[in-house]
Amino acid sequence: MMLITFIFFIVGGKLFFLQIVKGKSLQARALDQWTRDVPLKAVRGSILDCNGNELAGCNTTYTLYVRPNATSSVENSARAISQVLNEDYDEILKKISKKGVSEITVAKKLSKQDMQALIDSGIDGIYFGRDIERYYRYGNYLSQLLGFVNADGDGQAGLESYYNEYLKGQDGKELTETDLVGKELSGEISYLPATDGLNLKLTIDSTIQFFAENAVNSALSEYNAKSANCVVMNAKTGAITAMAQAPSFDLNHIDRSDVSSLFSKMKLNAITSVYEPGSTFKILTTAIALSLGVVREEERFYCAGARVVDGKRIRCWKSIGHGSQTFAEGVQNSCNCVFMALAERIGVDRMYQYFEKFGLTRKTGIDCVGETSSILLNKSAVKTVDAARIGFGQAIAITPMQLIVATAAAVNGGKVVTPYLMQAVTDSGGREVIRSYPADRGRVISEQTSATVRRLLKNVVSLGSGKLAGVAGYSIGGKTGTAQKYENGRIAAGKYVSSFIGFSTVEDPEYIVYFMVDEPMGYRYYGSLVAAPYVGQIFSKIFEYKQIKPTEEVIKLTYFEMPDLSDMTAGSAITAVNRLGLHLELSGTGGRVIAQYPAAGEIVNNNSIVLLTLSED
Repeated sequence: MMLITFIFFIVGGKLFFLQIVKGKSLQARALDQWTRDVPLKAVRGSILDCNGNELAGCNTTYTLYVRPNATSSVENSARAISQVLNEDYDEILKKISKKGVSEITVAKKLSKQDMQALIDSGIDGIYFGRDIERYYRYGNYLSQLLGFVNADGDGQAGLESYYNEYLKGQDGKELTETDLVGKELSGEISYLPATDGLNLKLTIDSTIQFFAENAVNSALSEYNAKSANCVVMNAKTGAITAMAQAPSFDLNHIDRSDVSSLFSKMKLNAITSVYEPGSTFKILTTAIALSLGVVREEERFYCAGARVVDGKRIRCWKSIGHGSQTFAEGVQNSCNCVFMALAERIGVDRMYQYFEKFGLTRKTGIDCVGETSSILLNKSAVKTVDAARIGFGQAIAITPMQLIVATAAAVNGGKVVTPYLMQAVTDSGGREVIRSYPADRGRVISEQTSATVRRLLKNVVSLGSGKLAGVAGYSIGGKTGTAQKYENGRIAAGKYVSSFIGFSTVEDPEYIVYFMVDEPMGYRYYGSLVAAPYVGQIFSKIFEYKQIKPTEEVIKLTYFEMPDLSDMTAGSAITAVNRLGLHLELSGTGGRVIAQYPAAGEIVNNNSIVLLTLSED
């Protein structure tokens, strides 16, 4: 009895293990043995702009399978397939006559018409799998942002990767019962239907995106630059309206032979690369100084062309100096000496406290892969001379997106926003499954301080270096930036980052536009000449597209011939330019003019900017 009882428990335990513990996996294995399955690919969700225009979608194609054991006549099957697909009969016959193979893949990427023609031919033993092929409606448009998918249809880069779980769906199967050698038993087919992916609706407006795309491609060509980048964001909410980058490539024809090169091309500079912001950073120094009350608009400063800090002489961009000027004029003139003085008054501790509040010490949180953060000196290691340089945009490296978010806070009333690209996730019927809402990270400066910052930056566009970003009849504020690049810890001769960040309207900012040209070639590398005009073009087109009416009086332009300033002393040339009422940029530190732009004899107007190249000391 003990032996029988022991054997009973052994058998019972084994049955419990097989039927309960391993039951589902064994059933799956059995199902796999007596069925043959044809994959049914889920349709990947579409990517749409904010107006519902398709940016990325899918084409459906079909794969043809033949099961030789289920085919009554391989000759008839080969003949029908070769006729429909216009393929060689002998090759098809050879392929489907293989022995010991239960299922053969005959052809891929068939059209729906080809599939229907084969079905109508009446041949047996053929099956079709649905394949999904990703396509991008505009090819090289939004390439770095949208990203791409791999051969299996899974996102590998950009938004395709970030939102892959929503977009990809769940594949299904078509199941047929077969015997040991793969011959159909009942003729009945079971379906495990595929669940299509959800659609991703972006904050991107494809029309404004076109404006940005055209601008970056024009800048790349005009200045033979390394790259050109543009971001348009809603300053109040953080919604990204456009994000363009050149050079780009066609997402529909990706060269995958060199993976490292491919992923290098896919870098979205606005969030993955850091740069010295140059004078665009003066917006933040201005906001911090005003917020702390360490400066007044009418307070006067003196610029002699340089300032000595910790025993080191740091030059202003205008080597001959700006002379006596108010703080408001110092912002308009982008005077480095003024901002060095502000940095000293602010102090390192308070400076870094505001960097934290403005979001410069962390990632912005934008919903896209690859975002990096700033490179800041350790606060304990920052000397007074370092703080002075940081005050005018040197000795600090941040991403363009960090600069945009911080600038938005400086001009939108003081609120730090989180940039975002996903407006909503919807199903095939258009019903919203998920919705994004603006995320407020708190207030960094007061509305009154922000209003003052906006007013000062309006003067930069109407009277200063940002003139070429202006649009007649509209109030626009902004700041130019021209930063030197470094290689191996040293200044790289002749390599600059030229940028402009602007917003409109000054009274109630909605759009903020950042434009950057990396390493423009030639002597016209200033942000005022390289980047600002493109921001003006983009704003002009946005105003027209959104039917925003002008609110300011249009100042009549006067045209005249540019005089010849070559070989004049720097002082005489500057006096001549000031007499003409033109904004002046200087390159070089010498006392004599060796080149000028615009050239002598060109027709210019009172809104033009003059660049004088001076001899070296």
